[in-house]
Amino acid sequence: MSGPMETIVIAGAGQAGFQAAASLREAGFPGSLTLVGEEAALPYQRPPLSKAYLAGKADARGLLLRQESYFAEHRIDHRPGTRVVAIDRAGRSVRLSDGGRLAYDHLILATGTRNRALPVPGADLGGVHQLRSLDDADALRAAIEGIRRIVVVGAGFIGLEFAAVCAARGLSVTVIEAAERVMARAVSPETSEAFRAFHEEAGVTFLFGTGVTAIEGGAGRVAAVRTADGQSLPADLVLIGIGVVPNQELAAEAGLAVRDGIEVDAFLATHDPAVSALGDCVRFPSRFAAGMPGGDRVRIESVQNAVDQGRCLAARLIGRPAAYDAVPWFWSDQGPRKLQIAGLAAPGDASVLRRVGTGFSVFRFRDRALSAVESVDRPADHMAARRLLASAKPLTPEQAADPDFDLKALATA
Repeated sequence: MSGPMETIVIAGAGQAGFQAAASLREAGFPGSLTLVGEEAALPYQRPPLSKAYLAGKADARGLLLRQESYFAEHRIDHRPGTRVVAIDRAGRSVRLSDGGRLAYDHLILATGTRNRALPVPGADLGGVHQLRSLDDADALRAAIEGIRRIVVVGAGFIGLEFAAVCAARGLSVTVIEAAERVMARAVSPETSEAFRAFHEEAGVTFLFGTGVTAIEGGAGRVAAVRTADGQSLPADLVLIGIGVVPNQELAAEAGLAVRDGIEVDAFLATHDPAVSALGDCVRFPSRFAAGMPGGDRVRIESVQNAVDQGRCLAARLIGRPAAYDAVPWFWSDQGPRKLQIAGLAAPGDASVLRRVGTGFSVFRFRDRALSAVESVDRPADHMAARRLLASAKPLTPEQAADPDFDLKALATA
């Protein structure tokens, strides 16, 4: 574009969209800034929904990324309860779900993801839930009062976090997982086995290697879950947690490249110089994905990625471009156990176990180079791992296995 950038529109008011807006103002962007969000609430944190919020240890106000006054003070025009439904790239404007239009000099797509649907009969019965939004969490908090039997479909982060909350309340919880272990796509077999044991000690029952063929009920409400191996599991409530899909349709309809996410370059730019994208909805090049089955382009669903990409994009738009190169990291609180992951592991990466006290870390190696570290109740290992991965300082499998080797000294040298 020619001339100064005066108007920026952000489609999506989740963690990534909010961070882009906040970082633009912090970096000194003086122009018009509009944040369009589908939900009625102010931008809020999603991770606590399946943990502290569901357990009643946090309230809705405590989830907010900023209070309402922040948006007025920083001249961010937040449009709640509204979606961008179409992009006119030639005219540089967007059409909103309420019929309005917004012109832009630059458009940021932060459209996030949505829950993957379970395509079986009965998935629409009362008592069948998913967990993505604050409204979903409110519905679940109310629904688990006065019931006894819960079936969770999917042993990923959300399913296991929910299972832990329910087991702590003394409820009967069965988790159905099509893979042969928990969190199979995210962690090593060693970490999977430890968390299976943690949950079983808390009273959770697992069914591995089977799927769901139907959700059965009467009078419009769930009563049981039918599995592929012929079992019928009584259920008062079912939570479906089988992953997410990127909200890429808006970009695709506008002629932007998509492939399991909106395609962007290392600077988070699409092939249209007036459109960028970030957060859970984008695929981007990363050195941390080198050697992965899908190549060196990756889509990451995490708070860290949303926040760091928001800062990176804001810096580029105000004239300080730098390629995005942040170390990916994640966490999951499941009952009293805290899992922290740094880096990206491929399925075939070697595992080295390092156990200290009651916690442990699994160091993953690809061609003898550190690719990721999974730490359970070992925050110091996690912080060292992030530094080692960022700097690419060499750590050998033998050093990782030695509990007397000083990881912190190597990481900070």
